[in-house]
Amino acid sequence: MSPESKQLFNILMLGVSFMFIFTAFQTCGNIAQTVITNLNNTDFHGSGYTSMSIIYGVFSASNLISPSVVAVAGPQLSMVISGVFYSLYIAVFIQPSTWAFYTASVFIGIAAAVLWTAQGNCLTVNSDENTIGRNSGIFWALLQSSLFFGNLYIYFAWQGKTHISESDRRTVFIALTVISLVGTVLFFLIRKQEDTKAPGEEDSTNEIQGDSSSSQSKMTRAVAAFKRSIKLSFTKEILLLSVTTAYTGLELTFFSGVYGTCIGAVNRFGNEEKSLIGLSGIFTGVGEILGGGIFGLVSKKNRFGRTPVVMLGIIVHFVAFYLIFFNMPNNAPIAPMEGTDDIAYMIPSKEVAIFCSFLLGLGDSCFNTQLLSILGFLYSEDSAPAFAIFKFVQREIIPLPSSCLHCRHWHQAPVSKETAVH
Repeated sequence: MSPESKQLFNILMLGVSFMFIFTAFQTCGNIAQTVITNLNNTDFHGSGYTSMSIIYGVFSASNLISPSVVAVAGPQLSMVISGVFYSLYIAVFIQPSTWAFYTASVFIGIAAAVLWTAQGNCLTVNSDENTIGRNSGIFWALLQSSLFFGNLYIYFAWQGKTHISESDRRTVFIALTVISLVGTVLFFLIRKQEDTKAPGEEDSTNEIQGDSSSSQSKMTRAVAAFKRSIKLSFTKEILLLSVTTAYTGLELTFFSGVYGTCIGAVNRFGNEEKSLIGLSGIFTGVGEILGGGIFGLVSKKNRFGRTPVVMLGIIVHFVAFYLIFFNMPNNAPIAPMEGTDDIAYMIPSKEVAIFCSFLLGLGDSCFNTQLLSILGFLYSEDSAPAFAIFKFVQREIIPLPSSCLHCRHWHQAPVSKETAVH
């Protein structure tokens, strides 16, 4: 197998592995609060929204140490161990207990930081300046396929259901745990690049004497990776990219949590208002997959660079937010559990709402594929610290706004069996 074919194979395996893991994890996240509400076990007092806040809060903080972990363990082993923790988090729902639920939330936050840092390093070492755009698009399209499959399940399997039985819960989460483990095992198929350096390793490798596996050598690499992360954080390029990165975190908060809540709260959508949440996620995934695929395929033929793609993302999101502003009632994000009968500047339209979901996904892919490509191109020698900073800035935006809106919406009215599926 030629080096280029080997690199493409690794990118495909990386994308497929993430697709399996996040099909399981995102589906788990989407149905967690519904399942928790339906639990008959009075000893369990966990909250799905509190769990997600813990995950993303720990995730943000752990990005400070994730380059050091990847420098010591290597990207492949880092992703495998992280994938195991994702599977354990999902498995907690098979027989839930409050302490295990929140403990797993802390560990998966750490694992997520390591996983995404290792992913950035793996993407970079398997790309060059001519293939980084294509590979970023391929990876993004495969990753976002998880939105499609997970929400497709929610839409069809839970349509019309008002109560989730214990048997249904165990069956679903056993299946999701297996799916996550499959994705974790696929990381072993990624072939090592022999001519690449470990993340955080300095060019003057001859300064490090002795066995590379020794504790002193590992500590040297870990400290070097941490120092490099701090140093990169204050460079002009990273500071400029952080503005766009922060925006992607903010809009991700909106379409992954707030917008679905808005759709589910609009009573004028009729009996389909709850299942439309899943359909919204499906079309967001379609937009993400389409964007990642197109931008990956045309990256080598694009004479104008990344600017047209970013401009397309700006225009698409401008149209999406404008239509949402006209279509969604003002109190939809914080409406009580019985929903809202208000209207905005037009009678709420299901078609417009779903079309906006597609636009949100398409615009998000415009920004993220180009950010991945830029980071891989500019920081080919420092990919782990660069991607850790990227995820730190992006995920620092997520926890508070999303969880606060969700929790306020959830607790404004008593939860009954008839409204639990929301």
